[in-house]
Amino acid sequence: MYRKLRLCSNSGAYEAIPDPPIPLDLAAVRRTLERVGIAVVDARVMLLVGTTPEATISRNGRLLFKTRDPAAAEVTFEKLRALLKLPGAAPS
Repeated sequence: MYRKLRLCSNSGAYEAIPDPPIPLDLAAVRRTLERVGIAVVDARVMLLVGTTPEATISRNGRLLFKTRDPAAAEVTFEKLRALLKLPGAAPS
């Protein structure tokens, strides 16, 4: 399950951290996203995802949303969660 979305330490993005970590096959994640028309840049250890807001997906399941708007981060988290069949966030 993901912890509640929280503001990053630099206050420039929101992050969703799975607890415990969820090992992701980034190649499979990339194929899934590209299949539905989402642009992806493969940086080997992470994926940069062309959503609005832009997201970064790490191998350990961490998702980072480059926005200061918690509602926008939540919408994008839910979209990616559904597409990738990830567990939901913990209730507030």
